[in-house]
Order: sequence, then C-alpha cells, then structure tokens
Amino acid sequence: MSPTLHRPAGSTATGPYRTHVDPESAGWGYSALRVLELPPGGRHSFDTGDSEWVLLPLSGGCTVECDGGTFRLAGRTGVFAGVTDFAYLPRDARAAVASEGGGRFALAGARCERRLPARYGPASGVPVELRGAGQASRQVNNFCAAGVFEADRLIAVEVLTPAGNWSSFPPHKHDTEREGESRLEEIYYFELADGPAGPGVGYQRVYPSGPGHRSDVLAEVRSGDVVLIPDGWHGPSMAAPGYDMYYLNVMAGPAPERAWLICDDPAHAWVRGTWSDQPVDPRLPLYTAPAADAAEADA
Repeated sequence: MSPTLHRPAGSTATGPYRTHVDPESAGWGYSALRVLELPPGGRHSFDTGDSEWVLLPLSGGCTVECDGGTFRLAGRTGVFAGVTDFAYLPRDARAAVASEGGGRFALAGARCERRLPARYGPASGVPVELRGAGQASRQVNNFCAAGVFEADRLIAVEVLTPAGNWSSFPPHKHDTEREGESRLEEIYYFELADGPAGPGVGYQRVYPSGPGHRSDVLAEVRSGDVVLIPDGWHGPSMAAPGYDMYYLNVMAGPAPERAWLICDDPAHAWVRGTWSDQPVDPRLPLYTAPAADAAEADA
C-alpha cells in the first residue's frame, strides 16, 4: 500500500479547510481539492492564484463574491439529498464565501493557463447519468465534465453508489497520453451514508498499471477521506452493504485537450459486455436534477 495516497479525514486540515490537497502536497502538477467548513454566519476570503476553481456545496448554501459578481448558491442539505448549483472562479482572482446557516463547501481546482469568466452553474443544468448495470450500477452528476461546463483544465464529477454496489469498475486508468487515453491526475473525496449504529464505510483499490507506476492502495475509506491517483488502474470503489457511497472526482492534466479518455484493465474489461443483459439498479437515480426555474429559462 502507498500510505501517502490515502489521506484520512482531517489529516490534511489547515486553517478553515478540513481537507487541503494542492499539487505540491500531492507531488504532481495540476489537481487540487479543498473542503471549506464555515460556521453559521461564517465568511472566508481567498486568492485563486494560478488555478481555476469550482465551489460546490456539500451541505448548506452560501453566497460567493468574485470579479465584482455575486452568486447565491441554494446548495443542499447533503450529498445524498440532491443535485446542487455551483460557482466557477477563475485564476488570478479574489473570492469570498459567506454562509448564513453554515456548511461544507468543496473547492475543486486545477492549475491552468486561460482566465475564463466567473459564472454560476445552475443545478438544473447538471446532467445526471446512470452508468453500469446490476451491482456495478452508479449515478454520475456531470456538473463540470468535459463537454458539459467550460473550464480550461478542470474536470469534476460526483458519483453515487448504492449500498452493496461496486463503481469505478471495470478498473481503468488514464495515466498515458496516447490515442484513446488522456493523462489525468485524480482525487477521490469520499462521503459515506451513516447507518443506525454509526458512520458508514467503504473500500477503494488502486494498483500499478505498468513499469514505473507504483500506486498501490487497498484502503478502508470513511467520510472525509481522500485517495490520490497519480497513475495506475483504479477501481473498484466498493460501497459496503448498508452504506451508500459518494465520491467527488477532481481531475486535471497536461494535455491541451480537456478530455476524460480511459483505458480498461484488459483482465476485467469483459465485464462491460455483461451489462446489456442486466437492468440498472432500481434504487437509481437517488435523485434527479431539478427543472429550470423561470429566471433560468429566460436567461
């Protein structure tokens, strides 16, 4: 196991951030993640620096100020409750986040070159996708996927896996720049639903994909844990029976094209061929994106 790739909840905490992973601490070039915790009435200001960021409410709502604009995010009560709206914050900017009721807010980031405008992402515009079938069924909220929401390098999605299912399966990789595969550094941030007797639990596997790649993780993960994936086959992400699993994927890499192109482990790729004969787990979707309101429809 590579202990530095599994970072338990609180182990990267600094200041108001319960989670703080930047390229320097990860040992790579682009991807970053912060989880900001604000008390009721709390406010936090920061510089975006050389990175673009998406501020995504995990629980609670907030107001975001950036580049002279103000974005009011309704947010949600939790990651298992619904799709959320979000805000895009460009590089070389000053931003401020304030929350009347308090909450937790993910900042998914990527070092980038282009400076795009700050803007609001409505919950109604988030495509909710169902992937896999049977016990490999999962839900993907493609809020900042390539081709869905414009960014320079950042790709970020949410994945929800019902209790007892496996996601990120078959194991796949994106560590080599070539035809049909992009090189992307990836961060997994986990939350597990609680059970009647306490916190939930899940498991994450990462293993080497070739010479020079040493990523090797088999970790028990709990809410707030992070797993870093610089290279290697990754999957499955296992939701233990009784505990739904959520993870936020943050990805970025050096390629000029912003794309998520993966390669399945040939030893397990055959599993995809079995899905055509299986229904999607009937528990999915856990929720869908809300309809656009009148203001959005007129925009």
